[in-house]
Amino acid sequence: MRLGILDQSPVSTNQNAQEALAASAKLAQAGEKFGYTRYWLAEHHDLPGLACSAPEVMLSYIGANTSTIRIGAGAVLLPYYKPYKVAEVYNMLATLFPNRVDIGIGRAPGGSAEASNALSENFLKQVWAMPENIKELLMFLDDEYPAQHEQATLSAAPIPAISPVPWLLGTSKKSAALAGKLGLAYTFGHFMSENDGPEIVQAYKAAFRERKEGQRAEAIVAVSAICAETTEKAEEISLSSLIWSLQTAKGEGERGVPSIEEAKAYKVTDEEIQKLSSIKEKTIIGNPKEVKDKLLKINEVYGADEIMIVTITHDLADKINSYRLIAEELLS
Repeated sequence: MRLGILDQSPVSTNQNAQEALAASAKLAQAGEKFGYTRYWLAEHHDLPGLACSAPEVMLSYIGANTSTIRIGAGAVLLPYYKPYKVAEVYNMLATLFPNRVDIGIGRAPGGSAEASNALSENFLKQVWAMPENIKELLMFLDDEYPAQHEQATLSAAPIPAISPVPWLLGTSKKSAALAGKLGLAYTFGHFMSENDGPEIVQAYKAAFRERKEGQRAEAIVAVSAICAETTEKAEEISLSSLIWSLQTAKGEGERGVPSIEEAKAYKVTDEEIQKLSSIKEKTIIGNPKEVKDKLLKINEVYGADEIMIVTITHDLADKINSYRLIAEELLS
């Protein structure tokens, strides 16, 4: 069983953005040490409490400060960008860090409507054009664009010895069908979906068409998890993330992830108690054995090739410890 890390670069209430990004780099280094297969960074725009708006910049820094763990975006929000430029950026990373680079592709706005308009005046139009834009991106990544078009040679230089590995990220049958049709590996966001995930992943595998010889359907399932030495400690640590989710939904999360003390002091309304319960249902919280059992169950139900874990805590030490405990249970 493979494990990966999905990092949203959250800012805690005792941090600034620089410190949060430094913490992301430390997490990637720890993940490499613990045996995680890959480390992906999410892309967000002007969202309070999330520090990474340009994963490609952070990935160059993280790649230079690690040596074996795969690095990538989770995801590049393709509707904002020209496929050619995206291919150039990730080919550059793959040239710097051979056989280590993934390029996760997504279509979410990753921020407010104002941020979307500032990034692109044609966001919705480009969402509809996603299938064609992905095909174009794949041609550039494979350096096969000239063979498909009657025009001057065009390569997304530099051309790496080993191309970035493309993944399509999603939470719907539509994204699963597209990934299968294009012969792409697929990542399902279990932690952010109310849909029938196992059914969607099976639909992806059923739709899969080999793009290159020897390729097969490959699926990652991304889950939210917090692990500590005891169930009680894990429950306490998770309060920061749970309360921050409530605050963010109300537009009050700009200060970042609250400390455990701040989370305990937060006055929860009756309505929020129900929301809290719903959020908690999508999060794996517990001691190492409890978390291991739940992750193995998810892996079995989905038939996944890898579980990618997103963990949000106020304290970096608690986050790294959570990833360590999980790795010791599942990778030893």
